[in-house]
Amino acid sequence: MPWIATMGSNFIQAFEYWWNTYASSNPDILLIICGSSTSWMLTKIIKNRGGLHNRVTRQISLQPFTLKECKEFATKQKLLIDTNQILDYYMILGGVPYYWKHLDKSKGLPQNIDTLFFNNDAALKDEFAEMFHSLFKHSEKYMTLVITLGEKRMGLTREEIVDLSHLSDGGSITKMLEELEQCGFIRSYYGFGKRQRDKIFQLIDLFSLFYLNFIHRKRNNDEQYWTNNFSTSEHNTWRGYAFEQVCLWHIPQIKHKLGISGVSTNYSSWRSMENAAQIDLVIDRNDRIINLCEMKYSKDEYTITKEYNDVLRKRYALFTDETKTRKTIHTTIVTTLGVKHNMYWGNIQNEVILDDLFAI
Repeated sequence: MPWIATMGSNFIQAFEYWWNTYASSNPDILLIICGSSTSWMLTKIIKNRGGLHNRVTRQISLQPFTLKECKEFATKQKLLIDTNQILDYYMILGGVPYYWKHLDKSKGLPQNIDTLFFNNDAALKDEFAEMFHSLFKHSEKYMTLVITLGEKRMGLTREEIVDLSHLSDGGSITKMLEELEQCGFIRSYYGFGKRQRDKIFQLIDLFSLFYLNFIHRKRNNDEQYWTNNFSTSEHNTWRGYAFEQVCLWHIPQIKHKLGISGVSTNYSSWRSMENAAQIDLVIDRNDRIINLCEMKYSKDEYTITKEYNDVLRKRYALFTDETKTRKTIHTTIVTTLGVKHNMYWGNIQNEVILDDLFAI
């Protein structure tokens, strides 16, 4: 519909009249309105203050594919890749099937990524800007917000966003943040135990995170950049953070593994008052248990060293002291291939591995 209702066409006014005088009373008519321009759909349809006010029966928000759905899609596309490779692709492309359709089954992962992003005629080289132009009016402001959030991994408050983005303060920023969240680019959450005014906004769109890390403002003429830099420390640091975001997209799968799918929960992040410690995923359960989740990307079994075990103990002691919680604390670790069973493994109450994220 955003394509049909061009500026000056008066289509919406005519459509409102047709719906209210004829179509709404006709039981044979089922109307489904589609549009990829989220800001237009929210303003003109969902939050319409004219003849379509409060007329929407149900909203259907298209969500990215899960890891399991990407695996099924890859099978349909005859892509011979295992779960670890699916994860690697997912950390770059997210769960957008349009991007996955570009993968060439005759190429390996590094070659596919070079073809899609770093070759001179790369299909997705300019996708970041084109995506925002197609979704939002005044797309430059939305890109500014996303770029600003991309520089602070733990997220920012609204006040911090205004300060760092240099956008004029006003109701428009609140509206833009809401639309970005509706589109799945960002999430908003309250730090554990924080009040409503302390809402934090965090960039979680995996495609955008990849673009901002390796393409945005980069002067790179290497057409085999991903192949040549696949195992550098910069890439490994990015993988660690991207894996955390994949886990946040798969909280239902984590809950399923923990056996608490039917338990009412709230999830958030936590950062100590002195910024001495942070926990990226806190699952606060109605059965008086809190899962403090650590997400660790590793090519092999993850080893809990004495040093890391000390960090965990200090971190959770700070959490208990600062939040004053009386709930039972469970240490939960989410890894790709599991945790090595050494002398510190027994301090972990729950273990989730990559295969569990493919479960549902």
